[in-house]
Order: sequence, then C-alpha cells, then structure tokens
Amino acid sequence: MKRIFSLAVGLAIFAALAGSARAQRNPRGTSKLELKGKTVSVEYGRPALKGRSETEMLGKLKPGDFWRLGADKSTTFSTAADLAFGDVTVPQGEYSLWVQRTADGWKLVFNKQHGQWGTDHDTAQDFASAPLKETKPSKPAEMVTITLAKGGAGGVLTIQWGQLGLSANFAAK
Repeated sequence: MKRIFSLAVGLAIFAALAGSARAQRNPRGTSKLELKGKTVSVEYGRPALKGRSETEMLGKLKPGDFWRLGADKSTTFSTAADLAFGDVTVPQGEYSLWVQRTADGWKLVFNKQHGQWGTDHDTAQDFASAPLKETKPSKPAEMVTITLAKGGAGGVLTIQWGQLGLSANFAAK
C-alpha cells in the first residue's frame, strides 16, 4: 500500500512540474552586464508578434495601465549593486520589471515581488519608476528583446518589440 501511495504522489509531482514547464509557451531571454565588477541581469519571456504589430498589441493600454514586459512568468531584474536611474535609486536585489503607459509615454516600474506569473502585478509592491525614452529602431524586432549594454558612465537598458524602442540609462552608485 505504501508503494502505491508513493508512486501516486511521485506521478502527481511529475505531472505538476511538467504542466508548469509547458505553461511557459514562449522562449526566455537573458541579458547581463558587468558594472564596476557587479552583475546586473534581466530574464524575461519573449513573445513574438506573429503577423501583428506592437501598436495592435500595446495600443489597448490606457494611461496608467501596465505591460508585463514580456510573456508568461514576470520579467526578473537582478542587480548586485545599487543603481541610479536618474534621480531614482534601485537598491541591490531582485525585482520584477513592468512598463507603465503614461499620458505622454512610458515608464519602467520596479516591483519588490519577482517570480510571479506576469499577469499577477501587485501595484502595492511597486517602489520605484523611471521614465523611458521612446525611439523607433532601425530594424524591427519580431520578439520582445531586452538588452543591457554599457553606455556613458554606466549602462543602458533597452526594450524593443516591433517598431517600438524604449530605453533608460543607469549608473552604479
């Protein structure tokens, strides 16, 4: 009887883990940057446009609404150094990233939670935000692409999807 119970529990755990892996239907992307010997990274879902436009997909957002910035599990931002995004300080740690539409553009929002499903955004956990500069990239991106690169005295976080380009500069403190 114990063997049957153990087998049943083992199969249930296996099925749950397999179902969780299948729930993430989009590939994941990662970008890393070393800044003053400390690592900054972002890990995110990469949905594809599949014949749609980013305007069609994100145009439904009204000012104040949030984009999960990717797909499936929330986007995770990790930093081993305190960072300054303009006047905004993001302490070392791990956070989820969101993009919020504003009346005149977009802003990057840092949330204390991470690892949650991308539709489970608790605004009470938002603690910092920084404006994003909007540009039109020279080449469209079929899939959401987030990059971290050296820029100026620090780094730049760039988000691209279709003809939409968003970026924010930051520096290690």
